[in-house]
Amino acid sequence: MKSKLLNVLTVCLVALVVISPGLIVLSLVWEKHTEFVRTQKLVPDVNKINPVHDQAITGNKSSPSQIVTPLPAHQGVNQVVTIAESYKLAIIIQWFIVLIPLFIGLGIIIHDRYLVYRAAMLKEQVEMLERLWQQSIEQ
Repeated sequence: MKSKLLNVLTVCLVALVVISPGLIVLSLVWEKHTEFVRTQKLVPDVNKINPVHDQAITGNKSSPSQIVTPLPAHQGVNQVVTIAESYKLAIIIQWFIVLIPLFIGLGIIIHDRYLVYRAAMLKEQVEMLERLWQQSIEQ
């Protein structure tokens, strides 16, 4: 039973070692993707911030009093915060996927070692008690 569990644990750890470079590459690609999405979502907000630039491109001439500058305020900031939170959540989930099997495996190995240690200590105590018992019988 323990050897089967140890074999399964070994296979899981080897699979984790084989998959971990892929997870690292996936995290790098995901980071670049989120940066790209963030820049795409902020481009319309930049055009809203600078309407004089838009009018210069379209060729419209108007007086500064006619230009209404909308406040960029909170929509762009909220989008960036939402993207950052989802990115942080993705990183946390990634680390859970990697670390939970690792901690479970280490816990199983440490528990097995502890059981072996306790069995050895118990065996030593039993042997000592048997020697004392034999000495008391002989006397």
